[in-house]
Amino acid sequence: MDFRPAELENFPGYFIRRLQQIAVAVFMEEAQPWGVTPVQFAALSAVIRQPGVDQRSLARLIGFDFSTTGSVIDRLQARGLVERRGSPKDRRVRLLYATSEGERLLKDAEPAVLRAQKRMLDPLPEDRRAQFMEMLTFLIHENNELARAPGPIVAREE
Repeated sequence: MDFRPAELENFPGYFIRRLQQIAVAVFMEEAQPWGVTPVQFAALSAVIRQPGVDQRSLARLIGFDFSTTGSVIDRLQARGLVERRGSPKDRRVRLLYATSEGERLLKDAEPAVLRAQKRMLDPLPEDRRAQFMEMLTFLIHENNELARAPGPIVAREE
């Protein structure tokens, strides 16, 4: 057989996947004392920023599929970090609220999470970090509709 596949090292998706693995590893290292994953942190943060959000809206806010978001909320609820309450407008809808323990965990963990974000960008020269973030935002914005679970449209500065 003469076929020779393209080298993965030439694929942007390969590097994006690798960077995502690194980002999760750094996050987990920094946030280890609080025992939350990046997705759990994002969900808890979104619930605190938008008390009473429903699960479907939360999934869109954090860019995750509905079923994954449900299992994330299950885990946060089991730990006493969020609670589900019935909607006064629609009995089928459950609204999400952070508990005081959830708020405390997020407040306590946030400096470690911010450290993780800084560590991820530290290898870049300081004057290139904003450009890198702009490029990531642009790619996400332009490709959002291709995502299995599209997130919110990120505002871009032109």
